[in-house]
Amino acid sequence: MLVSEDYDTNSMDDVLRDLDRGKTNIVISKEIRRYKKSTTIVRGLQDRTDIESITRELKTKIGTGGTYKDSQIVLQGDHRESVKSLLISKGFNEKSIEIM
Repeated sequence: MLVSEDYDTNSMDDVLRDLDRGKTNIVISKEIRRYKKSTTIVRGLQDRTDIESITRELKTKIGTGGTYKDSQIVLQGDHRESVKSLLISKGFNEKSIEIM
């Protein structure tokens, strides 16, 4: 039996968070809004406690405006592929992300 003295109690929280990321079904879609402006809509992250920080990070890294509203992230412009790659780099499962 291997006993580690540097066992961290937060590691169990990290494991549970990783499992939650694997179960999440994320849908990234494009919608045409007023004046034929395209927006990227990200659905499926509403149960996350860090949704505001995810929204802020997406806006900063893509370099666009946006908000979290009505259980979805709304970004200005068509950034579906960029959002997918950023979510994958944050640790979300690629198979759980669908682009429409």
